[in-house]
Amino acid sequence: MPRKPLKPCRYPGCPELTEERYCKKHQKEIDREYNKSSRPYKKLYNSSHWQRLRKHVLTKQPLCVICLKGKIITPATVVDHIKPHKGDVKLFFDINNLQPLCKTCHDRKTAKEDGRWRRKAYTY
Repeated sequence: MPRKPLKPCRYPGCPELTEERYCKKHQKEIDREYNKSSRPYKKLYNSSHWQRLRKHVLTKQPLCVICLKGKIITPATVVDHIKPHKGDVKLFFDINNLQPLCKTCHDRKTAKEDGRWRRKAYTY
């Protein structure tokens, strides 16, 4: 099967030809930068304290609270921060700021808050 023609790397000033968007050298750099900026609070989610708290919330309330309001029974798989923590450790671990949601409801809520779907982000 024929391959796609090579095209220039999209990194400014790079003369390399590639089949992808970026050459291998610059793809690593782009990935590294994306990982830094996309989840700057990742270390909080990886902590054992968060894992125990998450398990406690899901055990205490195993159903999605948004679906329950609509009288739909859906198991919760994600623990959501009601008010976005934005790196505030105290707010991150505040049990009163947590709610169990199904992945669909969580993704929808997060997309609205982050300003995706052409909506402005909420400000608190």
